[in-house]
Amino acid sequence: MSLSVDIQKQLGRFRLQVQFEADNERLALLGASGCGKSVTLRCVAGIMTPDEGKIILDGTTLFDSAAKLNLPPQRRHVGYLFQQYALFPNMTVEQNIAAAVRERSVREETVSRLVRQFHLEAVAGQRPGQLSGGQLQRTALARILASEPRALLMDEPFSALDSYLKYQLELEMMETLEQFSGSVLWVSHDRGEVFRNCQRVCVIDRGKSSPAQDLSQLFHAPDTEAAARLSGCKNYADALPRGEQVFLPEWNLTLNCGRPVPAGVRRIGVRAHFVLPAKDSGENVFSCQVVRVVEDVFDTIVILRPEKAAAGAPPLRMELDKMAWRTIPEKERLAVSIAPRDILLFEQ
Repeated sequence: MSLSVDIQKQLGRFRLQVQFEADNERLALLGASGCGKSVTLRCVAGIMTPDEGKIILDGTTLFDSAAKLNLPPQRRHVGYLFQQYALFPNMTVEQNIAAAVRERSVREETVSRLVRQFHLEAVAGQRPGQLSGGQLQRTALARILASEPRALLMDEPFSALDSYLKYQLELEMMETLEQFSGSVLWVSHDRGEVFRNCQRVCVIDRGKSSPAQDLSQLFHAPDTEAAARLSGCKNYADALPRGEQVFLPEWNLTLNCGRPVPAGVRRIGVRAHFVLPAKDSGENVFSCQVVRVVEDVFDTIVILRPEKAAAGAPPLRMELDKMAWRTIPEKERLAVSIAPRDILLFEQ
């Protein structure tokens, strides 16, 4: 099974341009709030109509602007899990699920099976207003599967839940989706959620999508600064290529990258946990002033300023295990190092 999406949509000054394909997999649409993730899902579901392009699900064309084809939502066989679940408030759990079953002859059997599968027996006769957040989500997902969809659209499925309940439901969701044979689009701005639940990711930045990539590429070798920011990279600086090195004018530093630096590179990124305490000399070692120390739950965040940095230069963030920070004797001036392989290069 496969889903192919290539669409454009103008909404005021905002323009959506997304293109991706998903096979029998969970593909994440990862991006900041307002980047167009949910608009993309609405277009696939048929709730919103693109201006141009084509959407094809398992060989069936759902939308084609050139052919003037636009199937209504009920004919698309797409299940949409909304952020607020969109259950019928005047119906019980069983009635909500039953409303999605297409074949009347198997309605009772299907409802009974899904109620058991999602552990809803104790609340089967209750209405949404009487349910907990977890029960609401399980009911919504059961209703979606009752319609036998060929693709699932998940719009930030855990955004309405507290952290403890989110962890429990995430495990349950994994089990459910492992049994689903179609394409799953998983919208999120939470990189951890994406890493745990999806196989590939498509980054959307200000309405425009990047080519879908493996999760390992996003976290180890993102190809754009926007992708790096979404993957959790926190340090950035302007850069000028110099063979296998980059000169960072804001920090007045030259760092070795261990490979040829393309001529178009203008920025570098470094993850905070790849900035490490070092001896006073060695490859990519430089001195910094400690500007601030912030104690997090499990780590210590150290805000640094390279000693030769220009006024107004961006700070350098280092994240260490609490015990590692405690063993450092000098906490006002610090020598740090960045391994060549840990320098991310971004072209403009």
